[in-house]
Amino acid sequence: MADIVMEAVAEIRRIAREELEFEGVVEPTHDLLRDLHLDSLGLTVLAVGLENRFRVLLSEEDAQGVHTVEDLARLVASRVAAAKPDVGAHL
Repeated sequence: MADIVMEAVAEIRRIAREELEFEGVVEPTHDLLRDLHLDSLGLTVLAVGLENRFRVLLSEEDAQGVHTVEDLARLVASRVAAAKPDVGAHL
């Protein structure tokens, strides 16, 4: 799961730079609103980009506890893990 978290942080950085035109450094500890200056549209662009990249669905309920880049990356990683079929399961 740590690999997915790191991959999600990298994707958040890419989206912030390329799609949201954020010119600063994006660190895992950065607050999405305060440090990255994201508004509701920016948050939506970020969420949709992550959903498309990782093939997961992020809901408004999910966003309740998400404040930092790392929070969001961990949420994406947990959704990816939940979406993977159980490798040990037998039919």
